[in-house]
Amino acid sequence: MQIHRINPSKRWSDITVFNKIAHFVEVPESDTGADIKGQVAQVLSQAEASLAKVDSDKTRLLSVTIYLTDFANFDALNEVWDAWFEEGTGPSRACVKAELANPEYLVEMAFVAAAGEGF
Repeated sequence: MQIHRINPSKRWSDITVFNKIAHFVEVPESDTGADIKGQVAQVLSQAEASLAKVDSDKTRLLSVTIYLTDFANFDALNEVWDAWFEEGTGPSRACVKAELANPEYLVEMAFVAAAGEGF
């Protein structure tokens, strides 16, 4: 089976798809000065764009690992998260407190999704 790599580089690929399962990571790219709600909204918006690249959408997410720098932001994260998903479509998820590579990042998310037929 073929491995599809979208925008590959030596260090990483934006999205990797194997056996119709897509893996990708999102960090807040447009405004790292935003508060946690703003950063989570950015990450989820970017995730929608990444999902579209593999002919998928948020209802096809299988799991998400969320990395938070401060659990004081947990409730605000959940507020944005809950508004993004329709009832009954939330994926499995884990939330971990972590120090992220860029100190301006408050959140990072690793997504796993079912890709469309072209993959």
